[in-house]
Amino acid sequence: MNTSLVILGAMAGVGFIILLAGFFISRRSERIIEERLGITEKAIEEVGERQRRSPLGDALNRALEQRGMGANLRTQLARADLKITVGEFMAATVILVIAAGGLMYIVKRDVIAAVGAALAGFFAPRFYLKFRYNRRLKAFNDMLGDTINLMVNGIRAGYSILQAMEAVSREMGPPISTEFARVVQEVQLGISLEDAMDNMLRRVPSDDLDMLITAINVQREVGGNLAEVLDTISFTIRERVRIKGEIKALTAQSRVSGYMVAMVPVVLAVIIYLINPDFMGLLFKHICGYIMIGAAVLGIAAGFMVINKVVQIEV
Repeated sequence: MNTSLVILGAMAGVGFIILLAGFFISRRSERIIEERLGITEKAIEEVGERQRRSPLGDALNRALEQRGMGANLRTQLARADLKITVGEFMAATVILVIAAGGLMYIVKRDVIAAVGAALAGFFAPRFYLKFRYNRRLKAFNDMLGDTINLMVNGIRAGYSILQAMEAVSREMGPPISTEFARVVQEVQLGISLEDAMDNMLRRVPSDDLDMLITAINVQREVGGNLAEVLDTISFTIRERVRIKGEIKALTAQSRVSGYMVAMVPVVLAVIIYLINPDFMGLLFKHICGYIMIGAAVLGIAAGFMVINKVVQIEV
């Protein structure tokens, strides 16, 4: 076994363990400080990130976030509600790529398998980020109808918009309580309500939330019965959620078929390659093999996109 590869794998593993240990120790230290000073998590949410950064980390994050990919990644991290910086996410991705590729090469002694493992390590954090974002957005949309009802009841009882949002942050659960608490906190720090709600819409790009914010902004400019307007919006959102649930149940078989079309050939090819590398290795030794791989990937992608397009019904 190549000594350099062993050292490389050991360094990647140690780096990954140090990264995890530092993250958990940092979170534990912040929690102890909170408990001793009696400061709530909402009060230190914005400054907590700055307190645990180093000057070098700040410089690296600024350099990354100014670029297109870094700015986009920062938005995705905010939408997924991951309390890490762009630099930390990229560092974790690099460590995962090195660890996955190095360990696979040590185990299988195969360059192709190592490259595949490294690619999986590169895309795995992004898939996780997308999964968290979709789950959070769905939970937010499902809770938005009841949230608007709570705001309507508060407004009819004499609350202002900001007081109604504060009631939502206390009574509802995450993620909607977290987002409305951020709006209240930003307004208390001097940001206008319109800008605070626009910030929330950037973090949660929901069409239903956009409709709610538009109604509030119009009412603040021209007046009117906001409670009645919000009541109508709440009914529309609840009906949309109900219809989406029915559509999801009716299209479940087609969606599973799309996943099977996309995943079964890939999983089967990986299993056959791990069992008999010489058999699948013929595809990588001749031009015809590369043509077959390209045609297979194109067919899988086309089939998945067609099925996914058919089952996506806008409500």
